[in-house]
Amino acid sequence: MAKCLLCGNISNTISNSIGVCIECIRSKPDEVVPIIMQKHASARTVYNLPPKPPKGRGLKCTICANECTLEDGEQGFCGIRRNVGGRLVSLSTPKKAPLHYYLDPHVTNCCSAWFCPAGTGSGYPKYACKSGPEYGYYNLAIFFYGCNFDCLFCQNWSHKEISTSSQVTVEELLSVTLKNDKITCWCFFGGSPEPHLPFAINASRKVLESIKEGRVMRICFEWNGCGNEHLVKRCGEVAFISGGNIKFDLKAFDPTLSLALSGVKNDRAYKNFSMLFNEFYKERKELPVLTATTLLVPGYVDENEVENIAKFISEHDENIPYSLLIFHPEYMMRDLTITPISQVRKCVAAAKKHLKNVNLGNAHLLSVAPP
Repeated sequence: MAKCLLCGNISNTISNSIGVCIECIRSKPDEVVPIIMQKHASARTVYNLPPKPPKGRGLKCTICANECTLEDGEQGFCGIRRNVGGRLVSLSTPKKAPLHYYLDPHVTNCCSAWFCPAGTGSGYPKYACKSGPEYGYYNLAIFFYGCNFDCLFCQNWSHKEISTSSQVTVEELLSVTLKNDKITCWCFFGGSPEPHLPFAINASRKVLESIKEGRVMRICFEWNGCGNEHLVKRCGEVAFISGGNIKFDLKAFDPTLSLALSGVKNDRAYKNFSMLFNEFYKERKELPVLTATTLLVPGYVDENEVENIAKFISEHDENIPYSLLIFHPEYMMRDLTITPISQVRKCVAAAKKHLKNVNLGNAHLLSVAPP
């Protein structure tokens, strides 16, 4: 149980990491914002990360939507770039990046497995090795350190420990992949790929150029979607060409709730979603290049949020795949429960009002979820 710092309401659907209830977030945004930004600042201090995207008078980084402006000695919100003596120094370049990678056997727990070639054989033989699930094959999971968001519920919060990461080169990823013809896709995730898009684009293009003719090699991205528009489009190109897909984690629709959950605005994600839809989706409807997910955070991401997100997606195409993910207490939001069954039912129903292809992820958690 926690107490809302504004209205005084006490509930088990309020997280101390946010400090306010969903009703206040929606009705009192001006009063809520200072509280939630202080909460994010406190959480980031542990990792020596800036409390918010710097907006000084120095060098501007345009890799993601935060567009940090760094004075001498300052680092970006993601922790990857820094102004050193008037020069923008980055841990991530087109040739190397802080990451780790591993073989993830198909069919993986990927949020797209319920419709993608690896999980279903769709697109066979051009984009899949089998006419059914690709058992016996692998995804090369590429986990980036650093993120342009600060999600208080992050399931992969170890990405913040940037100093523990290794610098991996494009050549290393190519070598691993070319030596193992059982690898049929790459998935960039993290953290999130946005601070590393130049690396991801360069590596993707090189592997597609290097594989032997006829080999299946899909390129996929799991991200928050708030990257530089031009770089996002280039990612869309490699996903489209290769038979891969891009998963947008649309965390919230209400802008203040997005700020509460993730520390930054997420309006660029919706703009980039529309851009990729217009550029690529219509050309490959039978094998969707776009998908979206939303984590059902107890007490915050309710049926109102889900319906607004689903409506946005349906305005593009009601057949775009959409996954609702059951929440598991993690990182700063361990004081919440697994998503209650009642909330799940309402959210699924809200999504299905607008979309034809709605999936429920992490459904195994419902066995221990509250009613």
